[in-house]
Amino acid sequence: MVARKKHYRPPGKKKEGNAARYVTRSQAIKQLQVTLGFFRRLSILKGIFPREPKKKFKGNNHTYYHVKDVAFLQHEPLLDKFRDIRAYQKKIKKAEAKKNADLATLLRTREPTYKLDRLVRERYPKFVDALRDLDDCLTMVHLFAALPAVERAKIDVELIHNCRRLSHEWQAYVSRTYKLRKVFISVKGIYYQAEIEGQKITWLTPHAMQQVLPDDVNYSVMLTFLEFYETLLGFVNFRLYHSINVKYPPILDPQLEALASDLYALSRYIVSNSRTSTLEPKAASSSTSEQLEAQKKEMQADESDLRLAQLQHQLPSNEPGALMHLMEDAGCENEDDHDTKECRRLFKNMKFFLGREVPRESLLFVIPAFGGVVSWDGEAAPYKEADQSITHQIVDRPTQGHKYLSREYVQPQWIYDCINARIILPTEAYMVGRIPPPHLSPFVDNDAEGYIPDYAETIKRLQAAAKNEVLPMPGVGKEDLDDPQNLLVEGYISRAEANEAVKTKKKMATLEKQYHEELQRELQGAVMKKSKQGSEEDAKASEESVPDPKQIAEDIDTMSKLGMSRKKRGLLEAIEKRKERNTARISKLKERKKKLKSSEN
Repeated sequence: MVARKKHYRPPGKKKEGNAARYVTRSQAIKQLQVTLGFFRRLSILKGIFPREPKKKFKGNNHTYYHVKDVAFLQHEPLLDKFRDIRAYQKKIKKAEAKKNADLATLLRTREPTYKLDRLVRERYPKFVDALRDLDDCLTMVHLFAALPAVERAKIDVELIHNCRRLSHEWQAYVSRTYKLRKVFISVKGIYYQAEIEGQKITWLTPHAMQQVLPDDVNYSVMLTFLEFYETLLGFVNFRLYHSINVKYPPILDPQLEALASDLYALSRYIVSNSRTSTLEPKAASSSTSEQLEAQKKEMQADESDLRLAQLQHQLPSNEPGALMHLMEDAGCENEDDHDTKECRRLFKNMKFFLGREVPRESLLFVIPAFGGVVSWDGEAAPYKEADQSITHQIVDRPTQGHKYLSREYVQPQWIYDCINARIILPTEAYMVGRIPPPHLSPFVDNDAEGYIPDYAETIKRLQAAAKNEVLPMPGVGKEDLDDPQNLLVEGYISRAEANEAVKTKKKMATLEKQYHEELQRELQGAVMKKSKQGSEEDAKASEESVPDPKQIAEDIDTMSKLGMSRKKRGLLEAIEKRKERNTARISKLKERKKKLKSSEN
């Protein structure tokens, strides 16, 4: 047997196929002449990630990058900047090794820095592109805002404060413009979804608990992502604040900042700035130039006084109507949005007071985003607990020291369920000390899943009642709703319309009955003719020759599968397995439901 010669590529001939389009990570590092850490950092900042070629020419245990991506990194100005920083850090280490502390401190003050503004504009040429890619950014920033400062993981206090500031600025904008749509509390944290300029943005915030940092996480990679996300969120906040005529970055009341009421301080800042911005259209509508100049001078004076008051601690710490003004001063662009109108009116004319044991930061963000006014137990609170105008008090303790008869005491879940249902739910099931109903996820489509929980059906009926729609009651079908007598009793149609509907219904019933009788006669006549013409054996043979519909369906499925490629056949089989798993899960849930009902009875 003659051995086959190995394929030989003569020198100078170009590579072809995947070998020409992709390179391994080690080849890319060698080409760029950087370390692995710098390569990872540069790839994350530039948004370049590994590829999966169809044929891995170097083996499955390698990471592949596109040749054009590596060439894109090779011409990046940040590469030279990183090299300069690395050389400068060597100078600092050399000074420390020689025990020259003065030179080391001097070199640290002059260490070169860099900015990522150009990379943000390069990766997101349009603002909509930045909004589409904001989910991971918000989740990462909110995560680090809740982490403790750890020196070994290089998580310093300044980084945490910056993340907290950016997250509060984002929340203040969403709350101010009523863009929040869904909230869901899970074991991982609290999921939020906002809709800004037609883009749905979903992010996760951790619970307000002590966070423990595990040792098996690479924090350097996370900090590199966070470095870019901080710049990106700063750009997004700048654009959003300017869209509602509010200056950025905001100047907050130092007294509120000291009391850790950053979100409330931001709300008050937006209120004060929106008041000054609303004066501009009035000035533009005046006829004479003297009036224009006078109004401009007044606006500048008011603005300067406001700034001085904020900086000199002269802004009043207790302002009951601050958040109410925030709700009233809505932007003109929100007027055309039906969802925004609905969200703004949900908690309208309602005043809430938060207990010490409830998640204060989440409720301070959520309640104003749906038109409510909220306060808490603290020094910088807008109003006290003894205020008689409070309609609801959010508590999570079974016993209360002093109860007011003019308000309702409910658990925090009532707020989130009302938001997801977009109606004010009855408070009986959410009273203090009771087990609340199941907290249903607004991100799950029950109709598509095939299983509708009982409480979801109850919420549907309450929504229909709020919109004056007619829905069938439990145990009643839709055909009962079509009965004109029932509709007349309920008051949805008049008596004349009911009489006409009864006549047309009777006529249609008689016609349908007549049609079915004619069909039955025709079938009986055909059977009698066949029995007269043929014998019993022929009849049996004809019955046997009739194909089974199930067998026909199976044959069609097998024929369609034979014509498919292996990849498409695998996808189809995966879809069928998924459907089987869903049906099994739904049947299991229904069995559990039956068992629970039988045990209760």
